[in-house]
Amino acid sequence: MTSVYKNAQGRDTIQRWCRDRLAAWSVPHEATTVATSCGDTHVLSVGEADSTVVFVPGTTMNAAACLPWIEALSQRHRVLTVDVPGQPGLSADERPRRGRSAWYAQMLAEVLDATVDTAIVVGNSLGAAIALACDSPRISGRVLVSPGGVIRLAVSPSLMWRSTAWLLAPGPRTTTRLLERFLAPGQTPPPTEVEWMTLVARYCRSTLAPPPLPSRLLADRARTPCLVSVGEFDRFLSPARLAKPVAARLGVELRVWPGLGHLTTPDRVFEVAELVDELV
Repeated sequence: MTSVYKNAQGRDTIQRWCRDRLAAWSVPHEATTVATSCGDTHVLSVGEADSTVVFVPGTTMNAAACLPWIEALSQRHRVLTVDVPGQPGLSADERPRRGRSAWYAQMLAEVLDATVDTAIVVGNSLGAAIALACDSPRISGRVLVSPGGVIRLAVSPSLMWRSTAWLLAPGPRTTTRLLERFLAPGQTPPPTEVEWMTLVARYCRSTLAPPPLPSRLLADRARTPCLVSVGEFDRFLSPARLAKPVAARLGVELRVWPGLGHLTTPDRVFEVAELVDELV
């Protein structure tokens, strides 16, 4: 096991940022901790609707960094957001060096057992891979946004160069230049995400993208209702690369959002909520 944080000071700084952001949030919410075999897992609850959505964020993200997602989803659903253990946030900080897909899947299954009867799971990037890896019978459907776990993410030399600069000299400039690769051409990263990702580079160890899951596992998940979407300008999971594997392995047509990259900007998260409404 290895910690996501470089040191105790880094852990305290990251968790203080998360707590301060949640404390300043005007939307009523409740935080709980679920004890799992992967460590204590922070779960944020918003809303009181009859239908329940469990949101699993992507790599380096958590509830405090995804408030626009949660607010959009909570307009018509009760939303539980999981801070994934081993990722920066308010959950346990350690993760295994190998076998992470099964480890994450077990964590999600235990969270679902402790919190819901059934729910639609919304997964973004790494969160989508976790949603696919988990075989909990409590999952009534999946909405996967820029999904990891289906194919390998493409990493260009330009991205590698910007990632290295971001890690070696973290600051608003290097973070902005990195996040520009996550967006459609001409878009500017939201200031909160620039601030957050600068802290991640300063205080956290890097984490790898999720590998593709076995084809037989994906075929089994295709038995549960599923919607899959990706941005038109996603440089990591381009529609041209992703469409055929999604159709072949999950049995659904890939939804392509015009004018979006890998990062779903706050002004477009309502489209994620619309996919959930459609699945409901």
